[in-house]
Amino acid sequence: MSAKPLVVINVVGLTPRLLTRMPRLRGLAERGFQAELGTVLPAVTCSAQATFLTGEPPSGHGIVGNGWYFRDLGEVFLWRQHHALMGGEKVWQAARAAFPGYTVANVCWWYAMGADVDWTVTPRPIYYADGRKEPDCYTDPPELHDELTAKLGGFPLFTYWGPNAGIASSRWIRRAAEQILDEHSPDLTLVYLPHLDYDLQRFGPGAPQAAAAASALDAEIGPLLDAAERRGATVVVLSEYGITDVSRPVDVNRLLRAEGLLHVYTQDGMEYLDPWTSKAFAVADHQVAHVYVRDKADIGAVQKLCASLPGVAEVLDEDGKRAAGLDHERAGELVLVAEPDAWFTYYYWLDDDRAPDFARLVEIHRKPGYDPAELLFDPENPGKAKGRAGVALARKKLGMRYLMSVVGLDAGARAVRGSHGRLPADSADAPVLLCSDPAAARDRFAATEVKDLLLRLAGINAGAGQGPADEEVGPRAAKEE
Repeated sequence: MSAKPLVVINVVGLTPRLLTRMPRLRGLAERGFQAELGTVLPAVTCSAQATFLTGEPPSGHGIVGNGWYFRDLGEVFLWRQHHALMGGEKVWQAARAAFPGYTVANVCWWYAMGADVDWTVTPRPIYYADGRKEPDCYTDPPELHDELTAKLGGFPLFTYWGPNAGIASSRWIRRAAEQILDEHSPDLTLVYLPHLDYDLQRFGPGAPQAAAAASALDAEIGPLLDAAERRGATVVVLSEYGITDVSRPVDVNRLLRAEGLLHVYTQDGMEYLDPWTSKAFAVADHQVAHVYVRDKADIGAVQKLCASLPGVAEVLDEDGKRAAGLDHERAGELVLVAEPDAWFTYYYWLDDDRAPDFARLVEIHRKPGYDPAELLFDPENPGKAKGRAGVALARKKLGMRYLMSVVGLDAGARAVRGSHGRLPADSADAPVLLCSDPAAARDRFAATEVKDLLLRLAGINAGAGQGPADEEVGPRAAKEE
């Protein structure tokens, strides 16, 4: 007996409200079912995906955000890619206990590099020795790279993130998933489609651009649903979070610096965060921020200070983190949750003339926090920013080094209209789960129950790894919200 094939499509930012614009996905739900999907705190990509795959909250799998302060290295890193960072038993590892040889394709889900799966595709630029960065992807096995790019062209990295982010990257990922399905027939295919992340953050979830993005992505998903149906695969569509309207950037690090807690060092007139000597600093991640406090004796004062900052809804201490499933050594001593209309910047400089050069670039690996202003050409002068981008592209085509200096600072932050990270207040703006198999229907699943659901859909006793089973999916105890 073999496992039932599964295709799991992660449609980032999908909510019941947006489904009204997506007839192909609504049709899938009508044939199967639609359920409310709980999320985790923080409701961000890496934490949610890790919970879906392991059935654990962040306190179990260790992914406390899209990045954190690596205490043993003294550095803040976001968007690391090594699979070993994610703890817990993965869904495919549990499946292999029942079905040895169970095969898996990971098409752009996070923490893909080094994972014990059969086919991996993930964005990975070429970093040349002279500092140039060129679009590309990483694959395993290596020959998969040429199999995909021969038919699809190179991975369109500059439409995957940045001010030109758009449908082309999701189209490439969708076509790569179809090709792997048709040529390799995995038992489990994980697909990540990011398109809704872009205009919902730029313009807000109620904007006309958001509705257009939903319609465009729905059309792109159609061929992937057809490919899954040809294989007789069960399809699960889910989302990590819902994006809601925001209008207030909150500068936690500037407050900490003004109080003498955050320190910087200066090189060539530019200021850099100094985590080694700072008494307290924040790693901002959408609507959640981890505050790292060097001396435990200072935690109470820092907690009181952060609670006084307009835009901060909650300050979680050890008890609060434990209740939220965030009590892990990687988490900050304190965790801040923003007000519904607010989000946290990483900005720590007090004078824009002293900002580091990477602040104006699309530079996700050097910034010590998340920066949604990277999705926008500098709002203070978008024409000039686009002109600088044109000059940079010309230098790129000539093989010269270039800087894509297009990101606004405070003006860019003020222009952001959508964010996420808090637990949702309205189910219409919460994540959603769709499934083509009506036999597994329930009204709601916790994020921690997704792993068990996938195992049941594959024909495996959830959590037991003891072979095929056909009984209904049942609830499991998990602290989530």
